[in-house]
Amino acid sequence: MGHTVTLACCALNQWALDFHGNLQRILESVRLAKEKGAAYRLGPELEVCGYGCGDHFLEGDTQLLSMQSLATLLEDPLTRNIICDIGMPVMHKNVLYNCRVIFLNQTILLIRPKMYLAMDGNYREMRWFTPWTKLRHTEQFYLPPLIADITGQVKVPFGDAVISTGDTVFGCETCEELFTGNSPHIAMGLDGVEIFTNGSGSHHELRKLHRRVDLIRSATSKVGGVYMYSNLIGCDGERVFYDGSCLIAVNGDIVAQGSQFTLREVEVTTATVDLDDVRSFRGSCLSRGMQTALAAPYPQVSTGVSVSRPSSLSLPISQPLSVQYLMPEEEISLGPACWLWDYLRRSGLRGFFLPLSGGLDSASVACLVGSMCTLVVDAIAEGCGHVANDLRQLLGRKEKEGLPKSAKDLAKLIFTTCYMKTVNSSSETETRAARLAAEIGSSHISVSIDNMVSAAVATVSTQLKANPKFKVHGGTSMEDMALQNVQARNRMVLAYLFAQLLPWSQGHRGNLLVLSSANVDESLRGYLTKYDCSSADLNPIGGISKTDLRSFCKFMAPRYPELKSILAAKPTAELEPITSSHVQNDEVRSHGIVFSMATYSVQDDMGMTYAELSVFGRLR
Repeated sequence: MGHTVTLACCALNQWALDFHGNLQRILESVRLAKEKGAAYRLGPELEVCGYGCGDHFLEGDTQLLSMQSLATLLEDPLTRNIICDIGMPVMHKNVLYNCRVIFLNQTILLIRPKMYLAMDGNYREMRWFTPWTKLRHTEQFYLPPLIADITGQVKVPFGDAVISTGDTVFGCETCEELFTGNSPHIAMGLDGVEIFTNGSGSHHELRKLHRRVDLIRSATSKVGGVYMYSNLIGCDGERVFYDGSCLIAVNGDIVAQGSQFTLREVEVTTATVDLDDVRSFRGSCLSRGMQTALAAPYPQVSTGVSVSRPSSLSLPISQPLSVQYLMPEEEISLGPACWLWDYLRRSGLRGFFLPLSGGLDSASVACLVGSMCTLVVDAIAEGCGHVANDLRQLLGRKEKEGLPKSAKDLAKLIFTTCYMKTVNSSSETETRAARLAAEIGSSHISVSIDNMVSAAVATVSTQLKANPKFKVHGGTSMEDMALQNVQARNRMVLAYLFAQLLPWSQGHRGNLLVLSSANVDESLRGYLTKYDCSSADLNPIGGISKTDLRSFCKFMAPRYPELKSILAAKPTAELEPITSSHVQNDEVRSHGIVFSMATYSVQDDMGMTYAELSVFGRLR
């Protein structure tokens, strides 16, 4: 008769240095894990203090408060009779490590430091932490009195070891260690570890879930075993979004999958697995047996308990499932939208302000805010009380006061769009901006900035005793560029003035967060005006290419039909005068080659199409 064990992977929306809130979410995840019958609870990386602490990791208070949180967890009755695997920073011999602290019934079993730190892309872990380089080696960690008084222990193992129960063996990886070429799970699997755990802090990138799933499947299909993957959700105070997606795999098959994008602060994904399936799988591979005979042993820490139960008493065995992947367009619609809500609700500000030009980029940002509003009202309708409480606090409403029932109603209250026109603007772009705003529900205004621009130009002209002209009026390229850029930069100034005064004019407290609409391709190329509407508090599309944005807008067109006309229109900055012989276009054809102009009048400033520009972005 097989023996089964129920395992829990937790996705938590933690916040850097929010020790009280982080602790409450950890405890809630433990409660849910026990409610689902789990014997092992795995949390995400650095969940106690938050992954995004930055240089605060180096402060003694961060380490002290983390230990105080651990003390609270050890003492809380909720953590009894379940193995808890917690992520937090720990200093050992005056060296700071990114650690897993594993405990059971007020006894710390092991502190396992991360061995391979992430240092690519957005990750800079070696700025704060040191990797543990002593393979299969442990030292004694002397507990601070705060912890020792609770556990009755003076010292505990610290290092590269595994946890043995009466019926199986657990081994730890942390985030990046899954992605390395010689991952620890290989050697651990050959030494008899049957359940691998990975508490992660992995941020969202388009199509990244495919890579995670492939690695986890590969890990367990080669050496056999069970793989538990936990991850953070939310923005954690950073400009990245951690996308959850807890996973549990058995022998190459995914048997449980959590949500990738959710406004819930705590999500627990569980699976019940049969340990005999692992043993049978491994026993059928004779070459593995040969390698196992040569494997170096890991130090083992015994728990003195068993985690499995007879099949007759267990929950149903979790069966393989088809992994749910979202299309890139769906990921764009959900990831930045969740991030925007996370940032807004914790900023204490009133909402968002977006300069809406009637073009593709700013339209994409507006759609993301619309998607955010949809997620919020749907979450409230599904009974997410914390989302409703956050919205009440945002709107300054009391508990008994009603909340918006539709995404458009919510957008009207927290989202302002503004078309900032000049004499060079067309009625077509103004109309497209107004129609899209109406479909999303934003509070929309249209204002002329000609007086601001004229005043700035007149001030400079008086001082220089020269009047600059556009190129179509006989001016030079230098004059033309300056006259275009002064329009764009005045829009940024006006955007911030509106963002600070609009709530005041309506009797509300707080500012609006100004949103930028500069895509990643143009940012990488430097193809933008400095300190125009590319400069803002937040840029939701700052990591998305123009090609993906076009696909995203096509995907969103059924919800917001005006996107069809925006997609069909020629891209234009509308910063040059429109004459009978000249209309500014971002992309113009010259001698069979497509060039872009954006805010410049020289036709070959960019010298490539947006499709070609996206290739450069991907290569970088």
